[in-house]
Amino acid sequence: MKPTQALEFTAPRDDNARLANLCGPLDENLRQIEQALDVTLARRGHRITIRGRGARLALAALENFYNRARDPLSVDDIQLALVEVRHTAGNGRQDTLDVRFRGDPDHPFDDPVAQLDDVAPDEEPAPKLYTRRADLRGRTPAQREYLKQILSHDVTFGIGPAGTGKTYLAVACAVDALERDQVKRIVLTRPAVEAGERLGFLPGDLAQKVDPYLRPLYDALYDLLGFDKTAKMFERQMIEIAPLAYMRGRTLNHAFIILDEAQNTTPEQMKMFLTRIGFGSKAVV
Repeated sequence: MKPTQALEFTAPRDDNARLANLCGPLDENLRQIEQALDVTLARRGHRITIRGRGARLALAALENFYNRARDPLSVDDIQLALVEVRHTAGNGRQDTLDVRFRGDPDHPFDDPVAQLDDVAPDEEPAPKLYTRRADLRGRTPAQREYLKQILSHDVTFGIGPAGTGKTYLAVACAVDALERDQVKRIVLTRPAVEAGERLGFLPGDLAQKVDPYLRPLYDALYDLLGFDKTAKMFERQMIEIAPLAYMRGRTLNHAFIILDEAQNTTPEQMKMFLTRIGFGSKAVV
């Protein structure tokens, strides 16, 4: 069997800061590239030796990230770019990707994420959401389709395994719509059903009673808006908690409504929820 040829990336010696930004804390960015592209990276000073089947792709990735490493690179941007690299290479477009990833002058890009969105000309660009975390977008084809459906339809049903970003992306779309003044408020609701446990009665007022059930939505809001801004929006009632059991008789106009854990609702509750949607509102179930 012919041994895999080793490739080498050499950084200029006069810019240690940029090399440090490329490698990340404790070479975390290099480890991300190793895992994503199935290669081995050995760093000695300003030289990084690359071995493995994806060596050419990894070399192109290193060159591209180095060109944009004037500031520390975000782990999210690195991971997103590498997911796109694997997806594109798996579809048999590796040669095209190598040319564009290296910085083809005919295809200028502002950052690696925007560049990788343009790799496949036959695909629509990934939707971008305006949040505190800059331009947030889906990482997988299914997430991009999910975002596209939310942005283009009034009612969207999201179905998928746990941990695939259904709730987080729905909240991100709600924050995006609120920041762009497309809606006047965000309404969060969820059936009060525990995950296989009976916790009994909870003390406090209505908000405190339903708080444990809506914690996943709070976590997403804090991540996307920050603690202070989220608290201010709750005070101004721009973000509202509406327990599903108390939504009967309401009409929610110009609102972005999120029904989380909808699989735990009864048919009657689902019908009641869908008839609460008013003019200029969006709902994600």
